[in-house]
Amino acid sequence: MNPKPKDDGKKKPLKGPGMAGSIASVILIFMVIIAVYLLISGASEGNPVIPISQLAADVSAGKVSKITVQGNDLTVLYKDKEVKNSKKETEASLSATLANYGVSKQALDSTELSIQNQDGFGYWTLNILPYLLPIIFIVIFFWYISRQVKGAGMQAFTFGQSKARITDPSDTNNRITFKDVAGCKEAKEELKEIVDFLKNPKKFLDIGARIPKGVILTGAPGTGKTMLARAVAGEASVPFFNISGSEFVEMFVGVGSSRVRDLFRNAKKSAPAIIFIDEIDAIGRTRGGGFGGGNDEREQTLNQILVEMDGFEPNEKIVVMAATNRGDVLDPALIRPGRFDRKVVLDLPDRNDREEILKIHAKSKPLSEDVNLKLIAERTPGFSGADLYSLMNEGAILAARENRKKVFQFDLIRSIEKVMLGPERKSHLLSKKEKEITAYHEAGHAIVASVLPHADPVHKVSIIARGRAGGYTLKLPLEERRLQSRKEFIDDIAMSLGGYVAEKIMFGDITTGPSSDLEMASNLARAMVTRFGMSSAIGPISLTPSEGKPIWGEMREDKYSEAVAAKIDAEVSKIIGNGIKTAEKALKEHKKVFEAIAKKLIEVETLEQDEYEKILVAHGIMLKKKEEPEVVIEG
Repeated sequence: MNPKPKDDGKKKPLKGPGMAGSIASVILIFMVIIAVYLLISGASEGNPVIPISQLAADVSAGKVSKITVQGNDLTVLYKDKEVKNSKKETEASLSATLANYGVSKQALDSTELSIQNQDGFGYWTLNILPYLLPIIFIVIFFWYISRQVKGAGMQAFTFGQSKARITDPSDTNNRITFKDVAGCKEAKEELKEIVDFLKNPKKFLDIGARIPKGVILTGAPGTGKTMLARAVAGEASVPFFNISGSEFVEMFVGVGSSRVRDLFRNAKKSAPAIIFIDEIDAIGRTRGGGFGGGNDEREQTLNQILVEMDGFEPNEKIVVMAATNRGDVLDPALIRPGRFDRKVVLDLPDRNDREEILKIHAKSKPLSEDVNLKLIAERTPGFSGADLYSLMNEGAILAARENRKKVFQFDLIRSIEKVMLGPERKSHLLSKKEKEITAYHEAGHAIVASVLPHADPVHKVSIIARGRAGGYTLKLPLEERRLQSRKEFIDDIAMSLGGYVAEKIMFGDITTGPSSDLEMASNLARAMVTRFGMSSAIGPISLTPSEGKPIWGEMREDKYSEAVAAKIDAEVSKIIGNGIKTAEKALKEHKKVFEAIAKKLIEVETLEQDEYEKILVAHGIMLKKKEEPEVVIEG
C-alpha cells in the first residue's frame, strides 16, 4: 500500500522578489534600447568633419576620389583612402555649392559624385528613433507594472474556483487499480459496489436501488485510504477529483463555499466521476464549536457540502468519497444516511496482508536470493502500509549507501528497527558507568519478559542508542492477536518496570532512564481501570471521557466525581505497585542469569534472539514455544 502523497504549499505574497525582478528587467531592457540607439546613431561617428570650403579646396587640388551625397550629409573619400564628413547647403545642389566656392568644371568632372536616396526605413528610423525611444520605454515599463496588477486581479477572479487535482482515466501512468492495493479485503468488497454502479448504473436504477451518495473511509494514518479511493476511480475508469479539506478554508468568508460549488459543478460536467475529499475533518467538524456562530467560514463551507450532497439526483452518477483519521469529530449531519451513507473502516494489515504489501513495494527493487518477505511480515506487527513502504525504501537506501546492487535480508532487518525507533546514534557515546546502567536496565526488561508466563518472548536486546531511546528490548508475541487479557496487561506492566527495578536493585538508586517506561506503564494501568473495566474496586464501568468535541472556551471535564477520581488513582498506584513487586521477585530469583545478560551486553552491546536464548537455557530457563512471531517494542 503506497503512502498518500502529501500536498501542502503556501501562497507567495505579490510583493517582494517578483516585483523587484520585473523592475530590474525594465531597466535592463531600457539599457539595451539605449545601447542599440547609440550604436545606430554613432555608426558614422569617428570620421573627421571638414567645412564645405575645405572640401572645395581639396576637390580643386584633385585630392578627392568620390563624394557620396545623402540629403545634406556628405561622405568624402580621398584618393589616399581617408574618409571625411561634411555638410552642404540645404537649398543648393552640391555642384552649385562647389562652383560658388570656385571649383572648376574640370575638377568637378574628375570627382565621382554618388547620390543616395534617403527615402526608406533607415532614414525614417534614424529620424524618428530619438522621439520614439522614450515612448517605447514608458510603454514597456507600464506594461510590466500592469501585468503584475492584472495577475493580482486574475487571482481575485479565480479565488473562488476549486483547486482540485483531476486524474484522467486515460492517464495510464497515474492509474491505480485494486491489484495495486494489497490487503483491505473487506474494504475492497464494499467499494466494488461503487465501481459496479459507476460502470453500470442502470442495473441498480431499474430495480429501484440507489447507490450510496457518499463513502467515508476511516482508519489509522497510512492504511491506504487515498489509495483505495484512487483505485475505485481506476477500476471504474472515471475522472477522479482529488482535493484536501484544508483547501476549502481561506481567510475570506464565502471562498470555501464558492470552491465547493465550483468543484461539484465541474464534477457534474464530467459525470460519471468521483469526488475525493481528503482529511475532511478539517471542514467537517461538529458545528457550534466556534465563536463565529453560523457565519464562520468553515461552517459555511460545511453547509455548502451538505446542500450539494442533498441536491444529487439518482442519475447524476457522482460518488463523493472522503477520508479522515478522526471520524468521531465529524458533524452528525454529514454522516447521516443520504449523505455519507457508507462507512468503510480500514484496519492495520495482518501478517498475510503485510506480506502482500511488501511484495508490491519490492517489485521495483532488486532483491537478493536470501530475502524472505514472509519473515519480514512476521516481524512487523502494527506496521501500516506507509510504514512498510518506508521499510522497503530504507532497505534500498542502506544497500545503495554500501555500494551494493541488491537488497539483502540484513538490510530489511535493520530497516525494521530504523522505522520503529529511528537511526542508530553511533556518536552517542556513553561513559563506562552509563553503559553499565543501561545494560542492567535492558537486561531487567528482558529477564522479566522471559520468566513471566503471559509476557511475550524476547527477540533482541541492545544498548545502542536509536532515536530517543538509549537502549531497547524487542519482544515477539507467540501469535498475532486482536484481543489482550488482563493477565497479559499485568505482565506487560511488570516487564515495563523491569528496567526501573533493575537499576534500584543493582545500584541502589534510579536515573532518568525509566521515564518512558513509567509513562507507558501508568497509561496502561489507567486504561485498565477507566476503559477496560479490569479493576475489582471500580468495576466494569467506562470512565473515559468521550473523544474531544469541547465547546469553544470550555475545558474538557471528567464525567466522574472527585471521590471516584481518588479511587482511580489508588487503583493505578496499586497496579503499578504490584508490577514492581512482580519484577523484583523475578529479578531476585534469576539474579545470576540477569547479571550474565547484563555483562554480555556490556561486552557486545547487542544480543540477537539465538544468542540470548542460549544464555537462558544455560541457566535453566525454559523457552516459550513460538508460533507466528511478531515484533513489539518496549524500553
